[in-house]
Amino acid sequence: MNATPPIIRTRGLTKRFGDFTAVDDLAIEVAPGSIFAFLGANGSGKSTTIRMLIGLLRPTAGAIEVAGIDVIRHPRRVRDHIGYMGQHVSLYHGLTLRENVDFYAGLFGLSAADLEQRWGALRERFSLASAEADKAEDLPVGIRQRAGLALTCLHEPRLLFLDEPTAGVDVYDRALFWEWIHERAAAGVTVFVTTHYLEEVDYCDWVAFIDAGRLIANDEPEALRRRYSPGYRIDLELPPGARGRVADRLGPGGSALETTAQGLRLAVPTLEPALLERLGALVGDEAGGRVRIARTEMTEIFRTLLAEARR
Repeated sequence: MNATPPIIRTRGLTKRFGDFTAVDDLAIEVAPGSIFAFLGANGSGKSTTIRMLIGLLRPTAGAIEVAGIDVIRHPRRVRDHIGYMGQHVSLYHGLTLRENVDFYAGLFGLSAADLEQRWGALRERFSLASAEADKAEDLPVGIRQRAGLALTCLHEPRLLFLDEPTAGVDVYDRALFWEWIHERAAAGVTVFVTTHYLEEVDYCDWVAFIDAGRLIANDEPEALRRRYSPGYRIDLELPPGARGRVADRLGPGGSALETTAQGLRLAVPTLEPALLERLGALVGDEAGGRVRIARTEMTEIFRTLLAEARR
């Protein structure tokens, strides 16, 4: 990924529960300051892997290094460097949101001044002021998720583990979460995230897919799109009389064009600026002409990956 030593590295990571192998010989590396998506179907081993990475579950075999720490030998030490938000947000029932904040601040050893400064910024960023006096069990799902993400960041860790942080929240909160994740990454924080919304993969720098505990893909989203799909579909919307002219002006490449009800279609592995500029000029010369671009969705790529892995 780059020359900087990885902040997360696993080798031969394996976890068995009796005869069942949940994670099988997993080897991944995560670059500092990156957003790393770790994906798979339900039961593929995602959450088991995260629990091993943060020292909550001892592997059957293999090695784990997180933030320069051997997690197997020193599981507690790694927790000082990370923030973790699980699928079920850890807010204590019977306590108000603010009482939960104070409790976590005590666990993190924050001074009163640091707490007020950090929580004040997070409270405003996630619109939580009106919910501070509410009991944790009374919080709506979206507010609970926002509060969970805020608490995960309260001690300003250099590495965040987010296990399906956008599950069950609305479109507004999903956008808010990803905006915050990108801000943290821009500040040098590494984000290791799982999600079942595969379109969110395109917000990430790197993606690893696992199936039945085994790594089946490990690359940048665009590299996976090039390898496992046609890439991008470019639709040239043209009046009937213009289609032949545009195809002829495209030259030899015109023979690869597909005719559609609206005009012409071209599939390309990557979006080259020179090609887009040329197509825009050609279509722009025709009255009513338009260029529309659609990329292969990550859901389709995941289906292809699974089909290949299971053959």
